[in-house]
Amino acid sequence: MEPEKGNPAIQVHAEDVCRAFRAVGAQAGDVVIYHGSLSSMGTVVGGPTTVIDGALQAVAPGGTVAMPTLWFCPADPPRRREDFDLATSPSYVGALSEALRTDPRSLRSHHYSHSVSAIGSRAAELTANHGAGGLSPAPWGWDAFADISPWGHLYEWNALYAFIGVTMRVCTMKHYIESRYVARTMARAPEARRQAMRDGLTSGDRQGVWPFYNSEAMEQRLTERGLVATSHIGSATLRAVRTRPLVEVTLEILTAEPEAWFQPAFLEWCRQAD
Repeated sequence: MEPEKGNPAIQVHAEDVCRAFRAVGAQAGDVVIYHGSLSSMGTVVGGPTTVIDGALQAVAPGGTVAMPTLWFCPADPPRRREDFDLATSPSYVGALSEALRTDPRSLRSHHYSHSVSAIGSRAAELTANHGAGGLSPAPWGWDAFADISPWGHLYEWNALYAFIGVTMRVCTMKHYIESRYVARTMARAPEARRQAMRDGLTSGDRQGVWPFYNSEAMEQRLTERGLVATSHIGSATLRAVRTRPLVEVTLEILTAEPEAWFQPAFLEWCRQAD
């Protein structure tokens, strides 16, 4: 998707970033994770580090700032899980993400496709032992969105999830939600059917089904419920939602209206649980 078009005549400083994050609910001691487009804000004086520092100011004292630092993507030659290097594999999701990954203050979780990098008081706790327990199904391995993972911690801690100049189409947490939906469906299936259901899921190179849903349409539903706060950083819209209602309300909507959100093949897969 294309981010919002920034106005280069507008200058952005760390104080502007701090003020905007506070306006959407960031508090002292908070954990904030964000996606974003650097250019959408205008002219950010000092570049991506200014955004990091402004976000850290918004959660000071004692706060933590994080971004997804995703490496695995279509490439030629194809990228392989075993080639991921925690220290050197770059993030492909933009200048802000790569700047946070390479910031000397940051720590990164060890996962080839869905790593998170973080700075602050809970950075070590957030990024440690990615996939060590509470495994949950996902196309990128059952460790990607495990309970013990940055994504599990973000949900548990009710972190503030923010989007700078982009919509929730880029919301990585949606895959955590999808994983939970699949796990719940399999849990209610008779034991004798679960292996066949597992074999029917997309996993690695195996093509199967997965409950990908339209996260921009879901953003509208969450906004209608008053769960999405907005502000501006320069010329960019800043959107933010807490992770617990993001996960729980989305699962509620998906469960109530599966035909409106999922492809027929996945709906057929779900019927095996009944």
